[in-house]
Amino acid sequence: MKKSILILLIICLTVFIGLKINWDKTSAKNERTEVVVWTLQMASFSDYINGIIKEYETQNPNIKIKWIDVPFSEGEKRTLASILSNNPPDLVNLNPDFSAILAQKGALELIPENKLSEFNEDVVKSLKYQGNLYAIPWYATSAVTIYNKKLFNNSGVKTFPKTFNDIANISEQIKNRTGAYAYFPTITENDTMLKILNKYGVTTENIDSDESVKVFDMYKKLYQNKLIPAESITQTHQEALEKYMSENVVFYQGGANFLSMIKDNAPNVYQNTEVAPQIVGKLGQNDFSLMNFIIPVRAKHKKEALDFCLFLTNQKNQLELAKMTNVISTNKYALKDKFYNSDNDVMARARMYSARQIGHINPVVHQQNNQKDINLLINTGVQSVLLNKDNTISVLKQIKRDISKLK
Repeated sequence: MKKSILILLIICLTVFIGLKINWDKTSAKNERTEVVVWTLQMASFSDYINGIIKEYETQNPNIKIKWIDVPFSEGEKRTLASILSNNPPDLVNLNPDFSAILAQKGALELIPENKLSEFNEDVVKSLKYQGNLYAIPWYATSAVTIYNKKLFNNSGVKTFPKTFNDIANISEQIKNRTGAYAYFPTITENDTMLKILNKYGVTTENIDSDESVKVFDMYKKLYQNKLIPAESITQTHQEALEKYMSENVVFYQGGANFLSMIKDNAPNVYQNTEVAPQIVGKLGQNDFSLMNFIIPVRAKHKKEALDFCLFLTNQKNQLELAKMTNVISTNKYALKDKFYNSDNDVMARARMYSARQIGHINPVVHQQNNQKDINLLINTGVQSVLLNKDNTISVLKQIKRDISKLK
């Protein structure tokens, strides 16, 4: 009898221990820290993102990454709504302009700059707001000069243009010899004109300066003499690309990804297409576009979010994304890879130039309060000057007065 009771006790104890172990495992699993990560329009790269998440979770078994991809058109609205709540994501993919707005409102966590030692210094510097860093760079694009070498050769121009002034000076010869426009400046698209002015040391603070007058008058002369398309003051880069593909434009400024569009939609033009570094202004710096990550100040898991972000944007993972998409890595070690240092074909040369340009992007145009309103004032002023509705200096002085009222 005693023996039977002992056996029963042993069985009960064994079952209890087994249940406790299973409960402990379940409890531990449930205690994993869940880090919520939002990206913009990356669903088509789900295998890539999920692969990184799996690798990270394997290395960090106490962390679970919850990835949510947000449509690009909803990114700003949904991010703002979440940040105003008490339950924002831990890590959010945004563009620097909107990130700067959130930084201005005190909604972002300060990023320790020493954590970003692997990133391109110029890119990191461009993300600072009032000397502080509130974002982690991810990937970039930097336009190159895509040009029709057949048309250029037929124009008889001997020296390849490097600046906007160079292009302005050869526009008449190109038009007379080839019938094509030298280029199609979409100068009222978003902040295009402000970026051009920036290349001449002009900001909203000195927009009525002599240098600014020269830039506006340069485009006015081209427009009045019909050396740039009339649509330059209303249309976008998509229309400019269409004119390039129909051989009505010699030079087109765009990222390496546009080469694929030309190849697919105008193969004969692609055969005559070559690339060169980006057209610059007086200061010699280059335009670029960037995507970054931010950590909301109200996020619950800031330390874990930063750790995952640095893993997602490390040399290996950035380079893998670049090879899939032709974007430019912001990790300085990835930029040294042979992928960015080959000139075997036109696509490789475009990548090479773009990657090298990332090291020459400062000074950059920083987002301001009411940026869209500022852009509208400048773009309306461009149209007024080019259409000869008023003299340039009067228009620029009015723009400066109107901008001051927005502050």
